[in-house]
Amino acid sequence: MSEHDAASESAALRVGAFLAGRREQIAQRWADAALFRTVFTVSRDEAVEAGKAVVDALSAVAASGTVEDVTAPGFGPVREQLARMAAARVRGGATPALIANEVAGLRGPVTGLLRAEFPDPSDAHAQECVLSLTVLLGTLRLVMMETTLSAGEALIERQRQQLLEVATPVISLWEGVVAVPLIGTLDSARSQVVMENLLDAIVTRHARYAILDITGVPTVDSLVAQHLMKTVAAARLMGAECIVSGIRPAIALTIVQLGIDLGTVPTRAGLADALAYALGRQGVEISPGPAARAGLR
Repeated sequence: MSEHDAASESAALRVGAFLAGRREQIAQRWADAALFRTVFTVSRDEAVEAGKAVVDALSAVAASGTVEDVTAPGFGPVREQLARMAAARVRGGATPALIANEVAGLRGPVTGLLRAEFPDPSDAHAQECVLSLTVLLGTLRLVMMETTLSAGEALIERQRQQLLEVATPVISLWEGVVAVPLIGTLDSARSQVVMENLLDAIVTRHARYAILDITGVPTVDSLVAQHLMKTVAAARLMGAECIVSGIRPAIALTIVQLGIDLGTVPTRAGLADALAYALGRQGVEISPGPAARAGLR
């Protein structure tokens, strides 16, 4: 081992011992830092306990001499807590850059306490210890950034799922008749949500007929048709008959050109026609409206 490596290892060990010995003081100071103060808003004691857990992790990493390793085992016990903190900040609208700056803000209070440990803060060993602490807190910053990005991705996925569910409502049109108005592109993820929501509605609302209205679907290709057929098949297994409505002339031409067989699926030009078909199948007679009656004269 070189003299420099030996000095670095000695400094890391000293930093580890310092963190363990000053655990309470550091945690008390961190409780007022932006990162902890904005996450733990119910009780300051909660922020202090969270700070102690982070200090313990840093002390363990320093004691192992791996101050630059983001995968150091010492970070293991605190990763879940950091993830919760990152998720809370992301939900509050904090950007990764802001969170990184908040983690960087933890360095000042600790560095001041470390310098006070040495009679001469300017001697070589003191400087080496400060450097080791700086690197260690930089590594903590990287670990926090990893968890922040993961928390951001998880939040985006939850929001995407919520948008899918909002964009695929199941509407009760009549007793025993439900409808799903589809708007926009129907991909695999969305078709799965459509199928799950429709099957749930069939069971909870005792629906015998389900209308899939594709008026708002811009194009129909073989993949979209496959999704529709899977949904129809799943509904049949639940005892409901599916009707596809909203087939415009251009979509009808596309379906013919693709050779897609919808012969076993009732189709109608519009939602009103599909509803009339479902009601007729249940023996409900529909009287023409005033406009229709006037046209018959």
